[in-house]
Amino acid sequence: MEYLHTMIRVRDLDAALDFFVNKLGLVETSRKDVPKGRFTLVFLATEPGAPEVELTHNWDNEEPYAGGRNFGHLAYRVDNIYETCARLHAAGVTINRPPRDGHMAFVRSPDGISVELLQKGESLPPAEPWSSMQNTGSW
Repeated sequence: MEYLHTMIRVRDLDAALDFFVNKLGLVETSRKDVPKGRFTLVFLATEPGAPEVELTHNWDNEEPYAGGRNFGHLAYRVDNIYETCARLHAAGVTINRPPRDGHMAFVRSPDGISVELLQKGESLPPAEPWSSMQNTGSW
């Protein structure tokens, strides 16, 4: 058995790509427009050949998708949780669960998909502003 990808539906493809590519740092590995079915598939990964996230954009859907939280979450290991959260925060991303423990944080995509960020290796020592930052919203 080989893990291939995780699919999530997105309402605004541009907003989703801004979040996953420009802010999180994933790369687009392939894209397929299907005019007959009126949808676009965009595959993203940390690097070509790595497991992928499939963004499915149904062209005619304008309503937000319900149930993003019941999906669970995507998880990515990062080199420095504090630097990653600072970069995301500066780009306008809400840090829903700050990395108070120097190890784990949660953010959400524009479509409400929870994304867990985990510190590579040992947890970093507690540091401000993260140590005293409260949770925001749900994650």
